[in-house]
Amino acid sequence: IEYSTLSYNPIIHKNKNKGTNHPKKMGFLHLFVVNKSGGLIHHRPLGDRAPTIGTNEWLRIGSTFHSLHAIAAEASPLRLLGNKNAYGADDGIEEINAGGILLKSFQTRTGVKFVITADPGTADIDYVLREIYVLYTDCALKDPFYELEMPIRCELFTQAVDLLVERVEKSGAGSFKQR
Repeated sequence: IEYSTLSYNPIIHKNKNKGTNHPKKMGFLHLFVVNKSGGLIHHRPLGDRAPTIGTNEWLRIGSTFHSLHAIAAEASPLRLLGNKNAYGADDGIEEINAGGILLKSFQTRTGVKFVITADPGTADIDYVLREIYVLYTDCALKDPFYELEMPIRCELFTQAVDLLVERVEKSGAGSFKQR
């Protein structure tokens, strides 16, 4: 089985009156965080263009993603290097690109999944996911009132995520290197 990676290819719209090219607005749409049991512990829009989704739908999306992630990990025909799971991949779903939306996921060693939806072609998503994990460890896990597996209600975390997304979107595509 062969896997391929999609490269960055901006969608260009022509301005018929002036004959100039303008890149389509790209950006982050939503962030959701799912705990190791499949419970949604955080969700929030990351941009003005994010569709409005009710809390019950978010709960369904979180648990459905968790289930699909687990099925994908078990059903994977490849055993990746460094994989500790003897029967499948540890990673599960890492990326879905469909219907004008890109979904990227980052699973931590403890099973917490950070998921971002964005417009296709949005750069630095992997960097943002890892930085959000760092913010989670710095803001939520160090909060003496936060309990593991419970919803993240830390204003410092929310503000830090907003600043991160704003900084990345202002800096331009591909400005941040992978660690």
